[in-house]
Amino acid sequence: MKTAVHFGAGNIGRGFIGFLLSRAGYRVVFVDINAGLVEALNEKGFYRVVEGGEDAKVHRVEGVSGILSTEEEKVAGAVAGAHIVTTAVGPGVLGSIAPLIAAGISRRLRYSTDPLNVIACENMVGASTFLKERVMEHLSAGEREKAEKTMGFPDAAVDRIVPPQEGTDPLDVTVEPYFEWVVDTGGFKGTVPEIPGMKAVENLQAYVERKIYTLNTGHAVAAYLGYEKGCATIREALQNPEILGTVKGAMAESGVYLRARFGFGEEEHRAYIEKALQRFLNPALKDPVVRVGRNPVRKLGPKDRLVFPAVRVLELGVKPVNLARGIAAALRFDYEEDAEARELQRMIREQGIDAVLSRVCGIPEESPLRDIIKANLIKN
Repeated sequence: MKTAVHFGAGNIGRGFIGFLLSRAGYRVVFVDINAGLVEALNEKGFYRVVEGGEDAKVHRVEGVSGILSTEEEKVAGAVAGAHIVTTAVGPGVLGSIAPLIAAGISRRLRYSTDPLNVIACENMVGASTFLKERVMEHLSAGEREKAEKTMGFPDAAVDRIVPPQEGTDPLDVTVEPYFEWVVDTGGFKGTVPEIPGMKAVENLQAYVERKIYTLNTGHAVAAYLGYEKGCATIREALQNPEILGTVKGAMAESGVYLRARFGFGEEEHRAYIEKALQRFLNPALKDPVVRVGRNPVRKLGPKDRLVFPAVRVLELGVKPVNLARGIAAALRFDYEEDAEARELQRMIREQGIDAVLSRVCGIPEESPLRDIIKANLIKN
C-alpha cells in the first residue's frame, strides 16, 4: 500500500486532506505535536468524518497512524519512504517542520531517485514554494542539486470549512460537504498522483487568489463586523441585513480585481459569491466569529484577504467602501483571548492608527485608502 505522510493531525488534516488521501488508497501517517491525538490515532487506527448539513454523511477513515513531531528519527524515516507528503499546519508553522522534511529528504536521496512531491495545503499564496525554500536551507549543496531533480513542491489552493468540534471523540471531525483542493500541475515531479478530489491545473494562481480574496475576504468581513455587533457565529452575523450587504459588497469589490486579473466572468464570479454565502449560512457549522477573526495582524497584512484586494481595486478606479469597512472592523477586533488582537490594540494605543496602517497593513502614506478606512473608524 502507498504511504502518505501528512503534517498536522488537526481538524483540517483529518477532515480534509487526510480523508482524501485515505480514500485514494494511501496509508496515512499523521505527524503532530499533540501527544493525545497521536496516541489516539495509534490506539484506534481509524476515525470518522461527518459531512454536516441537511443530509449528513458519515465516513470511516481507516489505516491511519501517528508520529510525534519530536520523534525526529521516526519522522525522517516516514518521509524518506513516503509516496507523497502533505501539510495542514498553518502558514506560521511551515518553517518549524521544514527541518523534519529536510531530514527525510536527505535520507531518501541516499538510496532513491524516485520522485517525491510535497504539497503544503495552507491558507497562503505560494505555501509549497515557501516550504521548499525553508527545506532547501537544511540540505547540503549536493543534496539540493539532487532534490531539484526529484523533489516536487507544487503549490495548492485548499478550501473547506471545518468548524469547532462538539463531539466527544477527539478524532472524529465534522466538516462542510463542499471542498476544493487545486494543485499546480507544473510543480510536480514525475507522474501527477491520481487522488479523487484533488484537481491538477495549469492556472493555479487564479484559483488561489479567487479563494483568498473572495471566500476568505467575505468570511473575515463577516467575522469582524459580527464581533462588533455581538454576534456569536458567522451565520448569526449574516442574518443581519447590514452585515450581509457589506460582506456581499466586499466580495463584489474584490471581484473587480479578480475579473481584471484572471478574466473570470461577471456571472461566474457572482455565482461563486452566492455559493460562498450559502456555505457560511450552513446551520450545521456554527462557526464562531472569534475563531474566524483570530490572528488579525496576519489578516491585515499587505498581501492578505482585506488590504490586498482593497489596494488593487482602488488602482482600478473603484472605491472599496465595503472592504474598508471590513478593515476598520478588523482594526477594532479586541478579543482578549487572541494574542494578535491584544498586540494590535496595544500598537494602536501606543503608536497610533497611521503607524499601524503603515507597519501592519503596508498601505502607503499617500494612498486614499487610508482616509476611507479612517472615515469608517470615526463613524464607529
